[in-house]
Amino acid sequence: MMTSFKTRISLLLFLFSLFVTVPAVQAHADALADKINALAEGGFNDREKAINALAETGDTRVIPALEALGDARLYQQKLGGKVVIVEETGSEFKLIDPLTLEAGETVAKGAVDKIKVNNRLRRAVRDALGGLQLRSKKPADRMAAAEDVFKSKDPGAIPLLDKAIEKETDAAVRKVMLEARATAVLSSDLDEDAKLAAIRILTERSGRDARSILLAFANTAEGKLKTAAQDAAALIERSLAAWATAQNVWYGLSLGSVLLLAAIGLAITFGVMGVINMAHGEMVMLGAYTTFVVQDVIRTSYPQLFEVSLLISIPLAFLVAGGIGVAIERGIIRWLYGRPLETLLATWGISLALQQTVRSIFGPTNQEVGTPDFMSGAFEIGQMTITYNRLYILVFALVVLAVLMLVMKRTPYGLQMRAVTQNRRMAGAMGIRTDWVDALTFGLGSGIAGIAGVALSQIDNVSPNLGQSYIIDSFMVVVFGGVGNLWGTLVGAMTLGVANKFLEPYAGAVLGKIVVLVFIILFIQKKPRGMFALKGRAVEA
Repeated sequence: MMTSFKTRISLLLFLFSLFVTVPAVQAHADALADKINALAEGGFNDREKAINALAETGDTRVIPALEALGDARLYQQKLGGKVVIVEETGSEFKLIDPLTLEAGETVAKGAVDKIKVNNRLRRAVRDALGGLQLRSKKPADRMAAAEDVFKSKDPGAIPLLDKAIEKETDAAVRKVMLEARATAVLSSDLDEDAKLAAIRILTERSGRDARSILLAFANTAEGKLKTAAQDAAALIERSLAAWATAQNVWYGLSLGSVLLLAAIGLAITFGVMGVINMAHGEMVMLGAYTTFVVQDVIRTSYPQLFEVSLLISIPLAFLVAGGIGVAIERGIIRWLYGRPLETLLATWGISLALQQTVRSIFGPTNQEVGTPDFMSGAFEIGQMTITYNRLYILVFALVVLAVLMLVMKRTPYGLQMRAVTQNRRMAGAMGIRTDWVDALTFGLGSGIAGIAGVALSQIDNVSPNLGQSYIIDSFMVVVFGGVGNLWGTLVGAMTLGVANKFLEPYAGAVLGKIVVLVFIILFIQKKPRGMFALKGRAVEA
């Protein structure tokens, strides 16, 4: 009985709240409509007062009406006097309610009068919109409004910003508001102390935009303010130079991870077998095309799996490129051991044949390989931008290297491979089938090149010529780091990647590579076996 009584009381309270709230909401909407209609009354001075009255409401629903007024799209109906937003449709106007934005009737152009504005009213509209957006419930809108003030450097926005800063609870938005206020202060007539405080805030922001603002202010300032602005701009310049160096290092490491993926398989085949495989780049290309085929099938039949398409492509690319590598070794390479020139010519011919085969199947044009959402976009660290796809490729390259080293150090196959590398005859005498080690090694190196193709499909054009872009760099990495040494391949790839990126701004991309090549030639004259030479009887003989 008591429960039933409480239920009735709750229901009565709910109905009472509806009875009170609905009229209140309607009254508020009517009041806003009246304020919007006031934009059509009186002269320019009256219109400016109406704009300010709308801004003081703090209600973001009036933004469309103010924007339409600034764009000369706000009209008053001759019949009834209601203010509306218009859209031109041929010789007629479609009327839109400025509060609800609901489309209404279509009328002749003569049925409405344009609400005229001048430059003073446009400035008032701009200030009102800025103030309303600064009070928006969405942090992103408040952030955008503050950034607009930062760019405009409008001193008239200072009172609006002061009110917004006082009420702001989001730390990131408040910081941008303070920076926007600082730019406005430098353009204002405020005292020296206020401007010195603004200079300190802009110094903390750093960045090219803050530096430009400070330099522009220093050109017109005098005395203590001029010195403070110049010192702040110089400090930001040094900071930007440091971040630019860090950005170049990141670009170099990113390029190094690509070179590592492309060269790591070559380091195995070249190191164990001594075969100069000119078709290694085509194994990379086959891995990229495997990714394209996988994504094409997924788009057609299983679109829900697109986000994991690269994960599906990795083992398939390894099997495709590795299987073709084993077939090449068993069918051609094994008959040419000890004849390096003929091996080089044979693998070069194979590379041309593979390119033409792919060109015949897929065509000569670039193929589109999509990027999953988790690899899209970028983030910033200070003044340095890091893209997610490059970051994932760097991590992926290090994971591949770590797995390969585990295979080399912790498995029977890795032990046999190292034995053949160090002394082929002794390994054969101990019962190791060196011919199968050669075949599996060539397949492993080709398979890893196929995996590299999966990664490269995210940053390069997938075309029949994809592998040709990396074959020379791969050989440079292997020779520089030490033939057959995985640690040497890692250090060589990262060193050459960073060196290339630091040389490019001064020498250009092509000349930069030539300088690196000359350096490697000179380095090999001093250390013929590279930075990390393998040890073994056969190697040292």
